[in-house]
Amino acid sequence: MLREGQNTVVLRADYQPPAYWIDSVDLTFDLDPQKTRVLNKMKLRRNAQVPAQPLRLDGEDLNLARVLVNGQGTSFKMENGKLVLENLPEGDAPFDLEIFTTCAPAKNTTLSGLYTSNDSFFTQCEAEGFRRITYFLDRPDVMATYTVTLRADKQKYPVMLSNGNLVAEGDLEDGRHFAKWEDPFKKPSYLFALVAGQLVAREQRITSRAGKEHLLQVYVRPGDLDKTEHAMNSLIKSVAWDEARFGLSLDLDRFMIVATSDFNMGAMENKGLNIFNTKYVLASQATATDMDFMNIESVVGHEYFHNWTGNRITCRDWFQLSLKEGLTVFRDQDFSMDLAGEASARAVKRIEDVRVLRTAQFPEDAGPMSHPVRPDQYLEINNFYTVTVYEKGAEVVRMQQTLVGRDGFRKGMDLYFQRHDGQAVTCDDFAQAIADANPGSQLAQNLDQFKRWYSQSGTPRVKAVGEWDAASGLYKLTLTQSCPATPGQPTKQPFVIPIAFGLVTRDGSELTSGMHVLTQESETLTFPGLQSEPVPSLLRGFSAPVILECNYTDEQLLTLLAHDSDPFNRWEAGQRLGLNRALAFLREPGLTRNDVRLDNAFLSAMQAVLRHPQLDAAFKDLVLTLPSETYIAEQLDVVDPQQIHAVREGMRDQLAVALRDDWEWAYEQNKDTGAYVPESKTAGQRSLAGLALMNLCIAARKQGDAVWPGKALQRFKDASNMTDRFNALSALVVSGHELAQQALDRFHAIFKHEALVIDKWFALQAGAPDRNGNILPIVKQLMQHPDFNVRNPNRARSLLFSYCAANPGAFHRADAAGYVFWSDRVIEIDGMNPQLAARLARALDRWKKLAEPQRSAAREAIARVAAKPDLSNDVREVVSRALED
Repeated sequence: MLREGQNTVVLRADYQPPAYWIDSVDLTFDLDPQKTRVLNKMKLRRNAQVPAQPLRLDGEDLNLARVLVNGQGTSFKMENGKLVLENLPEGDAPFDLEIFTTCAPAKNTTLSGLYTSNDSFFTQCEAEGFRRITYFLDRPDVMATYTVTLRADKQKYPVMLSNGNLVAEGDLEDGRHFAKWEDPFKKPSYLFALVAGQLVAREQRITSRAGKEHLLQVYVRPGDLDKTEHAMNSLIKSVAWDEARFGLSLDLDRFMIVATSDFNMGAMENKGLNIFNTKYVLASQATATDMDFMNIESVVGHEYFHNWTGNRITCRDWFQLSLKEGLTVFRDQDFSMDLAGEASARAVKRIEDVRVLRTAQFPEDAGPMSHPVRPDQYLEINNFYTVTVYEKGAEVVRMQQTLVGRDGFRKGMDLYFQRHDGQAVTCDDFAQAIADANPGSQLAQNLDQFKRWYSQSGTPRVKAVGEWDAASGLYKLTLTQSCPATPGQPTKQPFVIPIAFGLVTRDGSELTSGMHVLTQESETLTFPGLQSEPVPSLLRGFSAPVILECNYTDEQLLTLLAHDSDPFNRWEAGQRLGLNRALAFLREPGLTRNDVRLDNAFLSAMQAVLRHPQLDAAFKDLVLTLPSETYIAEQLDVVDPQQIHAVREGMRDQLAVALRDDWEWAYEQNKDTGAYVPESKTAGQRSLAGLALMNLCIAARKQGDAVWPGKALQRFKDASNMTDRFNALSALVVSGHELAQQALDRFHAIFKHEALVIDKWFALQAGAPDRNGNILPIVKQLMQHPDFNVRNPNRARSLLFSYCAANPGAFHRADAAGYVFWSDRVIEIDGMNPQLAARLARALDRWKKLAEPQRSAAREAIARVAAKPDLSNDVREVVSRALED
């Protein structure tokens, strides 16, 4: 049911400071799954800068038992879901407010606020979950110190944790016990956390550069402790990196991570008590892939780095979400690149990050949920934890570092903390600090214009046109920027766009390189005294999150692929070569998968990359992987997902068959990596060996050869690590070989008690290439599997999201059955977990680009969801915006 007052759109322009400040909070919890008692004692004072007004406290799904002001009963009323107190002490003197409530954690399926999972208590308070625990000013600019006392049955809940430092613990009557925690740092309510349950911990004591000792702990359920070594090592590396790179030390006596399998997010940076999805904590050689290990390292780093960029300095309001998230994504990307070490491994990390941006954020920028990095309005803040706020926000921070230099960025960060430690601030405050610390920089000179990256939505386009005069040896390069209209923003002003570039000769010699900062709509660069026409290498390292439009010839792209000194643009040249061919095939009406024929120039270029003696295996894997179906679709005005699927599969078939001998060579060269270590070089070898094995199985299917599928099955059985085992399983499933089912059954039998591994099993089947509409029936059948539980976010994502959001060729069926399935699932999940449902709802964001009959069918499915009267705000906002003209 929609709660009263729930349909209010919140506007950034309407921000007002709070009428009251909360200086301290003393919480006492008597934990019980059915009825948890919460005693909330607060010390408040009026905000003298705001006219006197009643105190309005947020609350949701709470049973209110008592309200006392300075120890005395007082009158109150409920208004639009808020607890309103009018008869409060006058003047600026602090006063005490005591509120006693109860809640039912076992019934809380939203996984927001206080809830239970596997007989343990957990919290998730970002963005507005604290109001489900007690009545409060649940907004990020109200920062208080917290003392928390937890009481519970000692046998059922032997471990009880909260933010900060443990100051007391002991036994109570009736088999109960207590733990008292104090957090010395002021924080907003969204950073509150508690955990209680049957948990065990891996512990490590470390000494900081400043000589202070800290206790690090990773808590998991009994039986999972052997899978926590990598998470602990990642945490230790994170602490050391932040001290070395930014001079930021751990500020608490202890730092805790707790893993739970029921969690809407990847992880949460609650002060000193990070709560993680098990997916980003648990890993062993037998159960986790190289990608899992890398993701754990990245996410552990991300949440730890929030201790300063998000916790010590937080957001004034939720429109400033990228202040902490964009900055911290940039920091975790920088951390991972530094740990990667070698330049080639750093480049691979950069390419992987850009692929996410292009396949997820660029479509968001062009769709109905398009919004600036700093949004101007929202109906439900949970819908704005997006790739725009996170990944594009990180690119905006990266550009600031580009414009002031790495050392200049460190100086800017120092000034940012000097000015704002302990405050709730804005994106403008951050950019101002970076600019003020670097007064002569391009950022300082163009700061107001640069901040359009925060306020303007959409992906800018930079068109590059080269002009060569052979007689004079003069090369001119004209750069023109534009940005398409987006919802609410029909016109855009020019951005500040740093463009790293080089000029390359046809034989690969580099003539010049540099950085040009584009600030006008159009600017022309001139390069005199050249002996021959150069090939421009533009946007090196992906120096700005823009779409580059440059009419490269095949010859120019082949030159860049073979010779460019910039690894990103070398990869990009290969992607453009593949994309150009895919788009050409799509222009041929009625072309089938078997009709696709790749030209010798492209095949020879790919063969040269695969056989190249100096290129790293990980880089080869990236170049030899064709552009995704989603990325291809974004280049088209009208999209036929099944036709795109047929073309891409046809291209993959051709690469597999034409380079069969080369794939065999690559597999043999890279399949043996020695004792398993999750580091970049051997991970790249395993990745390339997996790609080679997949292509060999595809070629075998095309040529009626059973040898390589048999080898893949044997590899699956003999593998000593999950990466090799899962690569072999994927090769059989993706190639569609009959041995796939045998391997799938064996995989499930081996790992049926490993939830995260079974998530992979579900996802692989739901995301497999569609053959005559076979995937949807498989997905429906898997929903009936005993191991499927739609209430568990990880399990729902593994099956439903893998089909609806990550398998366009299978999802966008001509008979609309995929859309009907999607609408049923969105409605079903919305009744339990609105945040999860809203993310699934976004699978049809780009429905207006679809060709008929999918377009009309998709609209009908969205309208069906929108017509449901008791939708959550989370889903209503997504589907309503999707239907807007």
